[in-house]
Amino acid sequence: MRQLLSLFLLTLSTSAADPAHYALPAPAAEATLPGEGALRRYDGYVKRWNSVRPQWADDVAKDQGAVVFLGDSITQGWGADFKQAFAGLKLANRGIGGDTTRGMLLRLQEDVLSLRPKAVVLLMGTNDIEVGVPAEAIGRNFRKIVAALKAHDPKLPVIVCRIFPSSATKQRPKETILAVNELFAAAVKGDPQFTVLDTYALFADPEGDAPPALFPDRLHLNAAGYAKWASALRPLFATLGFLDTQAEEFTPEPGFVSLFNGKDLTGWGYRVTPPRKAPKVPKPDAPMVVEIKAEEKFDGRAASSDGRYRAINGRLVVTTPAEGRRIQALSTQLDFPQDFILKLEFRATPNADSGVYLRKPQLQCRDYLVAGPYKDLKKYKPQDWNELVVTVKGGVAHAECNGEVLEEALKVPESGPIGLEGDRGQMEYRRLRMKTLAR
Repeated sequence: MRQLLSLFLLTLSTSAADPAHYALPAPAAEATLPGEGALRRYDGYVKRWNSVRPQWADDVAKDQGAVVFLGDSITQGWGADFKQAFAGLKLANRGIGGDTTRGMLLRLQEDVLSLRPKAVVLLMGTNDIEVGVPAEAIGRNFRKIVAALKAHDPKLPVIVCRIFPSSATKQRPKETILAVNELFAAAVKGDPQFTVLDTYALFADPEGDAPPALFPDRLHLNAAGYAKWASALRPLFATLGFLDTQAEEFTPEPGFVSLFNGKDLTGWGYRVTPPRKAPKVPKPDAPMVVEIKAEEKFDGRAASSDGRYRAINGRLVVTTPAEGRRIQALSTQLDFPQDFILKLEFRATPNADSGVYLRKPQLQCRDYLVAGPYKDLKKYKPQDWNELVVTVKGGVAHAECNGEVLEEALKVPESGPIGLEGDRGQMEYRRLRMKTLAR
């Protein structure tokens, strides 16, 4: 009853929003407001801010519990229906063309948090760079946004999209974009509430700029660009339980046995790792390497003890590490001394880095076209499902991805487990199965 009353009062309070309340603050008031960097004052920005925010206030009750996108013109360009990219998912677009991190900080409570969002997707910072806000100030504004999100709900999932590439001709040089992206990543490092999505690497051309095929003006996405951004977000939405909520029916081919039941991590676990020597001079950007001192088995459990590996609706998910990079491995409890064929499918977020251990050696399993090492594949499908087939005979592994050769003859030991590495980004595996071959 209390919740219904609260929603009723909220509806009353936002049913006829006062335009003056939601208007862009006057220049004289800026000095008293939180954040850094002058608010923008050009006509198109002021008109958009002043017209759309009262409309959003009227929609607060309707948009309760949505996944909210907060951003500038790139977010605004999704439109209200997000180009139908996320069917069945309740969404709210809170993008204002020309907005900066300070503008988003000022409207965060009313435009985003008042919706009691299910999750928030952030994309910001490119306009700050264009108008000359120092990188450090952009980072401080972002930290204030992070703090406000945490204060609102420390369990609210937040996806932080790295600033997209642009061009120095747009007053957005790649060096500054990269510097601000690192400040954003540092602000949420180690915090599992925030997932950093490498949308810079997703779009950057070999020179680190925006490719005209996706950014006709070197700043804004075309339809193909939005489809690419959507494909990068879908795996994260699936891991959050918003999409792909039902496991696909799959029966292994005759002679194949499943290594993963799709429901939990039965048959998998952590094996003891050799002790590591701490470096005399640790590198500040060195990845975290997990040392396992005692064997763990995860039979009947939907997640590993640290939550890094999860069974979600038929998928074995290696989640994005809060540390940025976190190197570890989940292994089968069984060793496999026989010759075999291993088949599986994988889906990687942009620039994700994982791997499949074949008894011991690692076959790199990554977002290949961005992360390598097999950047020349013609059949690889970015942010979609790809098939990996590995045939091990006589101590040699032959590996193919979608029918293209990755490794012709990778030497492997006589026996050992199958393992799945975690490093950076998110990797999903499904349909893991094996067929033993007669010698």
